[in-house]
Amino acid sequence: MTQAALAQADDRSRPMTAQEKRVVFAASAGTIFEWYDFFLYGSLAAIIAKHFFSNVNPTAGYIFALLAFAAGFAVRPLGAVLFGRLGDLVGRKYTFLITILIMGVSTFLVGLLPTFAAIGFTAPILLIILRLLQGLALGGEYGGAAIFVGEHAPQRRRGYYTSWIQTTATLGLLLSILVIVAMRAIIGEENFELYGWRFPFLLSFVLLVASVWMRLQLNETPAFRQMKAQGRGSRAPVSEAFGKWGNAKIALIALLGGTAGQAAVWYTGQFYALFFLTRILKVDGATANMLIAGSLVLGAPFFLFFGWLSDKVGRKPIILGGCLLAALLYFPIFHGLTVMANPALAHAQDTAPVTVIADPAQCSFQFDPIENAAFTSSCDIVKNVLANSAVSYSNVKAPAGSIARISIGGKEIASFDGTNLPKDQLAQKRAAFEAEVLSAIEAAGYPASADPGRINKPGVLGLLTLLVILVAMVYGPIAAQLVELFPTRIRYTSVSLPYHIGNGWFGGFLPPLAFAMVAASGNIYFGLWYPVCVALMTVVVGLVLVPETKDRNIYASD
Repeated sequence: MTQAALAQADDRSRPMTAQEKRVVFAASAGTIFEWYDFFLYGSLAAIIAKHFFSNVNPTAGYIFALLAFAAGFAVRPLGAVLFGRLGDLVGRKYTFLITILIMGVSTFLVGLLPTFAAIGFTAPILLIILRLLQGLALGGEYGGAAIFVGEHAPQRRRGYYTSWIQTTATLGLLLSILVIVAMRAIIGEENFELYGWRFPFLLSFVLLVASVWMRLQLNETPAFRQMKAQGRGSRAPVSEAFGKWGNAKIALIALLGGTAGQAAVWYTGQFYALFFLTRILKVDGATANMLIAGSLVLGAPFFLFFGWLSDKVGRKPIILGGCLLAALLYFPIFHGLTVMANPALAHAQDTAPVTVIADPAQCSFQFDPIENAAFTSSCDIVKNVLANSAVSYSNVKAPAGSIARISIGGKEIASFDGTNLPKDQLAQKRAAFEAEVLSAIEAAGYPASADPGRINKPGVLGLLTLLVILVAMVYGPIAAQLVELFPTRIRYTSVSLPYHIGNGWFGGFLPPLAFAMVAASGNIYFGLWYPVCVALMTVVVGLVLVPETKDRNIYASD
């Protein structure tokens, strides 16, 4: 790169050129659409569970639907390696054209899938296959978009430029929520749950065409063109990136000291918050979606702010500061959400606590996706009723062999042992027991759903916005940090893998793991320990091992 070009790249005060604006807009818009495609499933997880996992009990079905959602995240590292290698060999532009084609077609096909009622187990199998294809595509998409913008950006404004890409995941989620809310309003809730859920997926075809057209107008990045012109490209980017300890060590540090904590904060603040509102606090879907959408609108500018700020003070203090604040604030924030979104539930938990008194040896993990376990012990019957009702409870150990019982505000109800009962008699006794428990729960003040008239919407919106601001702290600067950590010759491969292991595994599995932890423990806040621990791990590793990168010249790093 010439000295004049380097001087221009180093100029932190000059405005964006027309070409740079076009790059940022086209890369960001296309990535918004791709995140929209990917997050539709998460936004519609409850409805998808009813259509594709209707053969299992509601608790298991919901967790299984979340696991199918997580399947797309599980393969993102594979997509990162596959498309990262392609991006380092043939270029950034054509690689993320391929990824958006795969994503768009896969999402469109989800809208055409028959349900379990129509074709049985083939339906969830096909759904998971399409989720895997989406995950593969997204594994190559983010790295391509972030690097494309990062390699076009001026040297000392890279945090701000790439922060536009960082808004795309949040804006893609926002777009998916707005489309869903609009469809619910147009055709009604009953019709939406019956068939209207397909329309947002089918809409992705229009977004696909627009994204491909915009990306075809772009040129390859200056850094990649310079590397190719000088013959410095890698012939084996995967083995060079991860087969050499010097490079592999940086990728591992980037994962544990950056993307793992960033992912845990992102998925807690945006996805788990939605699940918590709808599944745990029983806020109706339309209200929860609008509150989440409002928080995303209010919080989106902070991605740009923290990207800009990272150009001034560094990437590291902002990312690690966000992780630390999240670990400290999650429990107070989610307790606050309970009080403001469902005050009747919060009051009932304080005044009429529920306790399960049972022999631990009789208690199973309440998740069986293939419906193979009987769940007929007295403890299993108790916990199944409470899990399906989303009632928080504590556990007390009872003498070995004793029949489990529930204490609801001091009133005890004995369960029964259904192990040797005929199926029809078991069903009758279970129904009678469930009716007695639900009646006692209702009498103790536990609401069947959140009262819309008692929801403190400004308070909930404020707490949700705070969660998004924490997301913006950890997510806004991280693309710039990742681009600056690795040399051009292996950048696509090296950036993509730690990012997608962090977000695909540490983040993507957060909703089902956290929800399963809640179901197993009975404590509606217990699932928060997962993101808290991951965020704290990132703070420790990041402080000790992650270098500051804001002043690195990526043209001189090869």
